[in-house]
Order: sequence, then C-alpha cells, then structure tokens
Amino acid sequence: MTGVEDVSELLRSMDPVIRQTDLVFCTLGWENLPETPIDPLLLFKEVEGFTVVIPRVIARRLGLSYGEVWTWIELSVQSSLTAIGFIAAISTTLAKHEISVNVVSAYHHDHLFVREKDAKKAIKVLKELSSSLGS
Repeated sequence: MTGVEDVSELLRSMDPVIRQTDLVFCTLGWENLPETPIDPLLLFKEVEGFTVVIPRVIARRLGLSYGEVWTWIELSVQSSLTAIGFIAAISTTLAKHEISVNVVSAYHHDHLFVREKDAKKAIKVLKELSSSLGS
C-alpha cells in the first residue's frame, strides 16, 4: 500500500481540483439495467440494485430519476487507504460551511461529490483549510 498517511501532510497537500460537473446519482434495480452502456463514473453494487454516478444528460436520455446535481472534486494528494482522520477533517470543515459531501476513497485519491451550487465554495474552503496548515 502506498500513499500518505499523516493527516497534517494530507491536508496541506490535498490540492482539490474540479474534475467534472453536471453529475447525478441514480439507482438501477436489477430488473431495469439499461440495454445501452452508460459508462458510469461510479458504479456501486448494493442489495437493492446499482447506484451509478453519471452525467445528467445520460440520466435524462435514459429516463432515470435523480435529485441534486453534483460536482466531482478530486483531492490530488495520493492518500493511503489507512490514513486516519483525513476524511473526517474534510467533512467536518465542509459541514461547518453547510456544504454536503459524499466521499469516495479510491486507491490513489479521495473524491468528493458536492452539490453543483456549492462547488466553488467547497474549493475555496478546502484551499483555505490546506493553506492554514502551512507548507
């Protein structure tokens, strides 16, 4: 396993970057998987069916229902999956600014999904958190 484990170093060097906007979370039951490939950004198998994160235009084309529209923010630092407190610090800070966040930790990076209307504010808050810890 590689990646940074020290939470202070992770926060200082997280370098948040907006990767994609106009994304939606949808659910596909086992019985209604689309015939056409949807090429999801995220696919997670749950007991009830699949959760997918896809561009809103694809959800509309397939007639899938969705709620909020989301922006994907990637934290550029390569974090360790065993790092303790990194996601807690980020979600606590965003919560103090009334920003909802859905987090996916992948092998190389952590990925945040924030409501599209909060994306610029989230980037600002994360960069302030990072810079407050110095270099």
